[in-house]
Amino acid sequence: MKLNKWTRVLASAGVVSVAAVTNAEEQVMSQVLTQVSSTTLGGYVDTAAVWLPGAGGEAPIPGRFNDGEGKVDRFNLNVISLELDRVPGDDNWAAGYSVQLLYGPDAIGYNPSLGAYDDTDGASNPDFAIKRAYVDLVFPVGTGLDMKMGVFDTIIGYESFDSYSNPNWGRSYGWQLEPTQHTGILFDYAFSDVVSAAAGIANIWGPGINVPAYRPPNPGGNQNPAYYDSKATYLGAVTLTAPDSLGALAGSSLTGGVMNGPSGNRKDTTSWYVGGSMNTGVEGLAVGLAFDYLEDGPFVLTADGNNWAWAVAGYATYQFTEKALGALRVDYTKASNGVWYTDNETDAGANQLFGLTATIDYSLWANVVFRGEFRWDNNPVNDSPFLEGGEDNDGKNNIFTLAANVIYRF
Repeated sequence: MKLNKWTRVLASAGVVSVAAVTNAEEQVMSQVLTQVSSTTLGGYVDTAAVWLPGAGGEAPIPGRFNDGEGKVDRFNLNVISLELDRVPGDDNWAAGYSVQLLYGPDAIGYNPSLGAYDDTDGASNPDFAIKRAYVDLVFPVGTGLDMKMGVFDTIIGYESFDSYSNPNWGRSYGWQLEPTQHTGILFDYAFSDVVSAAAGIANIWGPGINVPAYRPPNPGGNQNPAYYDSKATYLGAVTLTAPDSLGALAGSSLTGGVMNGPSGNRKDTTSWYVGGSMNTGVEGLAVGLAFDYLEDGPFVLTADGNNWAWAVAGYATYQFTEKALGALRVDYTKASNGVWYTDNETDAGANQLFGLTATIDYSLWANVVFRGEFRWDNNPVNDSPFLEGGEDNDGKNNIFTLAANVIYRF
């Protein structure tokens, strides 16, 4: 091993031993290589082409996230993800970390700065986001108490931001009622192979790295920001997993979760979630169900802070062949006026949307997700909220979308 000149001088003077220095440097290098070898690098590139007749450019499409306004009738780069992970080992005091960085149009709004909640100017580059970045520590308590501190994914929801892990490419209505991430501390504990739980504290209900709790002033009134800086969001969830003794149902799971805290509304936001997936006993067939309820969410800023929304979705997937997978989702949502769209009629009722999504996933190449998707969105109460201001200026009650999604994972 090559020694630096100062080490050589000290060794020649007899102050240090060349063998000892060499051994120490080799130990340090070994530790570095061990850390590097235990870190995994991964990610993906998500692209799509979307076609929607009559879209008319940038006309609004309520209830859509990654396949709506700004995406239709064109080819799209959705997002690029880069991930670094070191999973804690089996030691009593194991440690690790996880980082996921996003770049692309779908990253917008993922972790807004304070500008998303007050009048200061926020993120300078909305196409870049930190999806997660936390230190993961395991304490030797029972089966192992896991603690994450930093920015972590939300603990509720059937679908994920990472679309390759979802049955369908386009997101459900319920996914859009959920927060995406939190900055805080989260504890996970498995009581057994059947029961596990998670609980944590975060700064705010939704995304926002290092964003303190904030509540806008009431109309005609003032607020004391220092009071809201001391508030926090509390979150918890319990998951039940079917054991192997249940045969065909083994691996099925059910999760219930709740969270409450400031979100930029005049009242604290509360989310309730129940969802799960079930193996059916029919080879290749699995089904799922998800229910979300959101009270006083950040999407509508009313004088009193009151708004509400709920959504339910049913899922079915079937593995036709080793390479071909089909997925079907049916979802429905109902919400107070203004959550999904604004009806200015004097007798305006609740917003309502119905969706049907069918997806075919065919694996032709290794590491590639190759999907075709059909989606129908319907407004059951004839409010005509889709594409208002587009080719049909009065809006539509039904829209039909075709999409092709190609993702490379590495």
